[in-house]
This record gives sequence, C-alpha cells and structure tokens, in this order.
Amino acid sequence: MNVMKNKMKNFYAKYKHGIPLLLYGVIYLTWFRYLETTVTKHYRVIHMDIDDHIPFCEVFVIPYFLWFAYVSVVVLYLFFKNKDDYYRTCIFLFTGMTIFLIISTLWPNGHHLRLAQMPRDNVFTRMISFLWKTDTATNLWPSIHVYNSLGAHFAVMKCKELQKKRGIRIGSLILSASIIASTMLIKQHSVFDVLTAFGLAAIMYVVVYRYDPVMAVQAMRSGKHARPQVS
Repeated sequence: MNVMKNKMKNFYAKYKHGIPLLLYGVIYLTWFRYLETTVTKHYRVIHMDIDDHIPFCEVFVIPYFLWFAYVSVVVLYLFFKNKDDYYRTCIFLFTGMTIFLIISTLWPNGHHLRLAQMPRDNVFTRMISFLWKTDTATNLWPSIHVYNSLGAHFAVMKCKELQKKRGIRIGSLILSASIIASTMLIKQHSVFDVLTAFGLAAIMYVVVYRYDPVMAVQAMRSGKHARPQVS
C-alpha cells in the first residue's frame, strides 16, 4: 500500500505541471463550443478586398488539419523535455486563446468567404466540406490557427534541446508557414484574421520571451532579480 502511495506521489510530483493544461483545455473547449452554438446569425462580417483575390486551393486542407498534431506535439515534447519552455509556451498559447474567446464573446464575428459550391470533386474538397459542416464560419478573429502556429514555432526555435536540430527547426518553419497560408487558401479566414493574429503574437513574443514571466516567478521565489531570456 505504501509502495503504491509513493508511486502516486512521485507521479504527481513529476507530472503535476500538466494540470493547468488539462484544466485550460476543458475551459477553452467549453467556452468555444458555447460560442459556436450561439453565434450563428448576428455577427460582424470580417472582410478585406484582398480576400477576393486569394485563390481557393483545396490541397492546403492537409496542413490545416496538421495544425492539431503540430501544436500538440510541440507542447507534449516540452512537457517531457523542458518544463520552463513548456510553461512559456502555455502562457503564450493560453493568453492568446483567452483573448480570442473574449473578443468572440463581446464582438461576435464571422465571414462570407466560403464557396457556395466546390469547383472540383476530390478527396481534398470532401475534407473541406466535412470541415465546413463541423466548424462554423464564425468566431474567427484573431485566427487561433495562425497564432498557435506562430507560438509553436517560437517554442521550437527557443528550445535548447532543439538548437542543433536544424532539420526540425526548418521543418517547423515550413509547416507553420503552410498552416498560416492554408487558413486563407481554403477560405477559413480573412487576411484580417491573419494580420491580427500576427500582431497579437508579436506582442506576446515580447511578453513571454523578452520579459520572461517564468524566469520572473523563479527569481521572486529565490529572491533574485529576473533577467529576460532573450535580448
């Protein structure tokens, strides 16, 4: 019995930093689901003239769906390999996602960019049709697909364990850029959503990696002055 208790204590001590991730996941999914079911008719239409000149390219649905794996793999890698970078990434992602939820709640938004009819019938257009049936054209600003892709790539580039993994770092850049492009090429987001996501990510980059709240908390605990991770 004591052996089991010790194992449980050790497991909790080793992985307790995953609790905030699980709790926030429940909060985010619940809140987002509420918005998806309530914001259906009355919302502010997001549109820029450049949106009308962006072609529809169904093959980009692949990187769009890869976003789910990309962000998850980066967070899980840091969870096991680098607790401080894991916390930084969570702060980056959670803050932006919460701002997105607040904006969507106070200023319901959506777009009218989706095609009335698919120009072709293939596996990619069918995947997009499935996506459009399960994901409404509302609650878009700023694009979390774009914001979290940037956050995941920043995490990869800042991770000490990956500093010499040139292939992974280049692959992360290519995948992140492909995901960002996909949001517009499969008509999931307006350019406005993408630009505002970049703006928010730039602000959060400064907060998380220049002023480094993780290091600041550690410094307060140890009674020392915090120094930013990057200059």
